[in-house]
Amino acid sequence: MTTAPEVQELIDRLEAEAAAEAAPETTPDVGIIMGSDSDLDVMAGAYEALETLGFAEQTDFEHPPDSRFTFESYVVSAHRTPELMYAYGESAADRAIDVIIAGAGGKSADLPNMTASIAYPIPVIGVPVQEKSVDSVIGMPTGAPITAVDAGKSFNAGLSAGQILAREHDAIERALVEYHDSLQGGVGDVSKALHDLGIDAFRERST
Repeated sequence: MTTAPEVQELIDRLEAEAAAEAAPETTPDVGIIMGSDSDLDVMAGAYEALETLGFAEQTDFEHPPDSRFTFESYVVSAHRTPELMYAYGESAADRAIDVIIAGAGGKSADLPNMTASIAYPIPVIGVPVQEKSVDSVIGMPTGAPITAVDAGKSFNAGLSAGQILAREHDAIERALVEYHDSLQGGVGDVSKALHDLGIDAFRERST
């Protein structure tokens, strides 16, 4: 099978970045990949979660943003561009990627699973883009693990990536704790308002 020039250009880019031996603090810490750009609406939750934790999107390998922690994203189809999938998984370690979030839809959602096998032992968090993708994403044999979230829950995948990195980076751990505390505070505010206002006034306030 002939590789399309556009795909080969991306493969060459990944291989060049892997050979550059750039300092890990200047490279993306998290890679987000998805099988199609139609998955972006679902996968946007991962972007949001990482940005909540203080990550910035890195779009230029040679000119990283000021943020210490960054993420990148690509469209990588396991079925239409298998060469790109292999190049991404095989180059991830040399490009200093620490965690990969992979989303895919349909009944043959193979991208997370295949990437987990290729990039091993880098942890891969699978996101089933649709409910019918869950069995495919989590169906890995013993010895070839993948972490996965529920269908459409890419925000949780972003938080999970942060949890993995937090074991080595205190700043990410603090951001996770602050985010969790904000959720607790929100529940407390709602609980107080429901009790003090009563159900009818509370509902009026919420509309």
